[in-house]
Amino acid sequence: MISASPENVTTTPNATMTGFAAPSRGSSELSSWHVAMPAGTTGPEHSVSREQVWTLTAGSLEATCAGRTEKVAAGQTLVLPPDTLRRIHAAETFEACVVMRADGVVSVAGEEGTRVLPWAR
Repeated sequence: MISASPENVTTTPNATMTGFAAPSRGSSELSSWHVAMPAGTTGPEHSVSREQVWTLTAGSLEATCAGRTEKVAAGQTLVLPPDTLRRIHAAETFEACVVMRADGVVSVAGEEGTRVLPWAR
């Protein structure tokens, strides 16, 4: 059983992520987390080394992936492919649950190297 706790929350300039399942919390293969992103916020252009599945539970977002923009609303699920540039924009405040393999890393456009997702570890 995994319960939400303050030490599993990461806040960035663009969103707040609350980690659920992850290797540090007992999962061996998958990570899952909750994202809350305020209206008008746009994340950096980046790619993730693993497929991600985003299920929106409130609000809506615009996801631009490989040059194509899709609007995703509460109740819909977005599958983002690995190693493909994407950018998430909060058309309105949204909340989503995200799942990916636990070993995924992020590359940000214009920056060298990769980043781990602390809420997914």
